[in-house]
This record gives sequence, structure tokens and C-alpha cells, in this order.
Amino acid sequence: MRQIVLDTETTGLDPRQGHRVIEIGALELIDRQLTGRQYHVYLNPEREIEQGALEVHGITEEFLRDKPRFAEIADDLLAFADGAELVIHNAPFDIGFIDNELSLVDHQHASITEVASVLDTLELARDLHPGQRNNLDALCKRYEVDNSSRTLHGALLDAEILADVFLAMTGGQVDLGLSLESSETLVDDDEGHHQIAHLELVVLRASDEELVQHELRLEDIEKQTGHVVYREM
Repeated sequence: MRQIVLDTETTGLDPRQGHRVIEIGALELIDRQLTGRQYHVYLNPEREIEQGALEVHGITEEFLRDKPRFAEIADDLLAFADGAELVIHNAPFDIGFIDNELSLVDHQHASITEVASVLDTLELARDLHPGQRNNLDALCKRYEVDNSSRTLHGALLDAEILADVFLAMTGGQVDLGLSLESSETLVDDDEGHHQIAHLELVVLRASDEELVQHELRLEDIEKQTGHVVYREM
């Protein structure tokens, strides 16, 4: 499974008011593992940045003057996202801005969702924690993800933090150094030579009574929230 954790920074809050994307940061996950591949770009929005937005991300118009326009990077961005699931916190915001940029350059793809699907981690967090604060800072605190370097917002930094939060919310890293797909390990024999030892992995299965209690618990959650994310994973 290929996923792209993505975030943007913008000149303001609403593309319908002429606001533009100024930074895109994206990280690649394959089978829930960060691959090291990333996409990161600053963009010249060809307009002023609102003071409120500047206070959030600290990216100045002067810094962006020599950066590329969106039209110059549109194909590269779509190629990086192609075929993946985009993991975005408050996805309508970022998707709305990227789609607006595509429309401004009259791109053959009217939406990035034509090449990639979308998973909104804000909606996921609301399903898991109804009635609680679910912004990225709150989730970092809840899942003990270090965001101490986040004095200002930044698309790549926020994508890195979101990747950690997303993996924690959905069960953490799959491979913690002990592969359950292998029942072999290296041990030393009496002469100090490495030998392969075969381990028997014990599988504890839920009893019929435990399965019934589990299903009743899910039904209770569904009655309270109207949705059970665990039945979709």
C-alpha cells in the first residue's frame, strides 16, 4: 500500500478570495513504513501574504520571489501522488487549495483526486475521539508524538508530524524489528557459531464469549457515535 502524507501552507484561508499555495510538503509511506522519498517545494504565489497567515508559518513574500510558480511543478506533484492514498489532516482545506491551483493553470486534471484517493485524518480522529479536540497539536499530546520543533507551521515539518500521528492512531509501525512473518532467529551454539533457531509462535485466539462481548462493544460505540471506524480497517 502506497500512501502520501501531505500538507500545504497558503497565503490565507480561502482560495475563493484569491489565496494561493506557497508550500507543499509530502512524505511517502509504503506498507506503513516511511521510505525516505519526499516531495517539497516553495511556490511564488504572485500575491501578498495575509498577516495572519504570516504569523502562522513565517514564510515571507521576499523569500518566495525567486521560487517557481505552481504551473511549473503541477506535473511533478501529480506524478508523485499518482496511484497513492493521500493522508491529510483536514483534507478539504488542502485539496481545495491544490484543486484551485490546477484550475488556475487549466491543467488537464481538474482535481488531484483524479490521480489519488484521500484519507482525512481529522475525520478519522473525530471518529476515534468524538467530542474532543483533534487538531494536530492535540493529537501529538494524546499520542505522545514530539512536536517541540513546531514553533511555526511548515508543510514538510507538519507532514512529518502527521505521519507519526497517523501511524500511532492506526496502530503504530507494523515492523518493530520483530517480523511475525518469520519464525527464525540467530543464536550461538556451544562453539560460538551462529545457528538458525526456529521459534514456535503462540497464537492466542479470542473465545466465542470474547468475540460476542467485542461485537456488543462495537454496537454500543456505533449507537453513541453513529460510526465505527474499526469495522472499515
